[in-house]
Amino acid sequence: MTVAPPPIPRAAGSLPLLGHAIPLLRDNLGFVASLRGYGPLVEIRLQPGQSTIVVNDPPLIRAMLVDLAPTLDKGRFFEKMGQLLGDSVVTAAGTEHVRKRRQLQPAFRHAEITRYVDIMREQVTAAVSTWRPGEVLDVREAMVRLSLDMLAATVFSGSIDDDAFRRLREDLSVVMNGVGARIMLPDWVERLPLPANRRFTAARDAVRATIDTAVAELRAADRDTGDMLSLLLRATDEETGRPLTAHQICSEILTLAVAGTETTASILSWVLYELARDPAIDARVQEELDTVLGDRPVTFEDLSQLPYLARVIRETLRLHHTGWLVTRHTLTATRLGDWEIPADTELAYCQHALHRDPAHFPDPLVFDPDRWLDDGRRRSGAPASQLPDETFLPFGAGKHKCIGDRFALAEITTAIATLTRAWHLGLTTDRAVRPVARATVRPSTLRMTPRPRTRARPTTI
Repeated sequence: MTVAPPPIPRAAGSLPLLGHAIPLLRDNLGFVASLRGYGPLVEIRLQPGQSTIVVNDPPLIRAMLVDLAPTLDKGRFFEKMGQLLGDSVVTAAGTEHVRKRRQLQPAFRHAEITRYVDIMREQVTAAVSTWRPGEVLDVREAMVRLSLDMLAATVFSGSIDDDAFRRLREDLSVVMNGVGARIMLPDWVERLPLPANRRFTAARDAVRATIDTAVAELRAADRDTGDMLSLLLRATDEETGRPLTAHQICSEILTLAVAGTETTASILSWVLYELARDPAIDARVQEELDTVLGDRPVTFEDLSQLPYLARVIRETLRLHHTGWLVTRHTLTATRLGDWEIPADTELAYCQHALHRDPAHFPDPLVFDPDRWLDDGRRRSGAPASQLPDETFLPFGAGKHKCIGDRFALAEITTAIATLTRAWHLGLTTDRAVRPVARATVRPSTLRMTPRPRTRARPTTI
């Protein structure tokens, strides 16, 4: 006799018309983390008449991302992101996503990333050369600027001038904040003639105009600059055999711009924060860098020779993941585990909450790079080899896994290896920095003071 699964509970706090918008706006990360208490699945309301089923159970999350991927659309989060990105690899679903992914894949080949590392390092070196000992840095803003500088060199090859990038930086910040709010609020709110809505629309249009201009100028020059933009200009549409339109290229470049600023800047900021909080971890990173690099700059070949720094970055991706609401949408009635999910239902999971679940990561709020070791030297956590695949999803899973995962890891490793060898950043306050979720999870105000790094003689670690 088959036993029916228990009904999917609805989270407390839902209001008519607003659904769960109030608790989400008040403390979205805390609210989503609290949903674990309801069991494997829990229903929330993001807008009237639309159920969103939040998936808390790791095997069910993996089933949603991998097993059911061919039958699901990408959902509300990506629909909202599409207002910024347009028809891009991030917002597309099904065969359209696969087609666009193949078009972009050449930009992320091993040979291309090898070349990008030198470009990234040069941009980091130039950016930190403007720092002054004792000044107070808004670290997240500094990392956004740095991420945009690296983006400029790898994607645009300098085809956008400094003034244009300054405006792009400001406009992207407005748009990303706006997308974050629109994910949480009912659709009718964005149609109101509010100043925030007008700012969002103006900033979104300005971002597109800036990238459109760069595309047009490079196409008119008819030259190959060797960057990602040139690769896209040479790409063809699989269906028509024709070059991508300016609108298609703009949408894909927008995807790279968002991925290369918000998420990278947040992870870099969190790494610097954790190094400042724990001098022992900082010392081990520096010892490894000195031993491997000596007096020379980091290269692509060095990245695989820095295992401790890799664990620091991995632990940052666990504790401070930038993703807080990843969605899918059922096109037909769909079975997820023991539950039958109706058609036209939103499914969602939270990487930030998943990576902080004490059921999978003992002492989850402890920053411990050695939890990823398998030889017993951990201070906390299970050995990495004992963690099921579905408990740690830094770049997602399945056919929609982040296309730029290797690029991002190379970028973050290069930046930290270059930046921290020149400067030590100290916190200006003992107050803990809390995560805040907009379109991505980012640190709240993070102010640090740089001082030149004093290098020690390399030793064996």
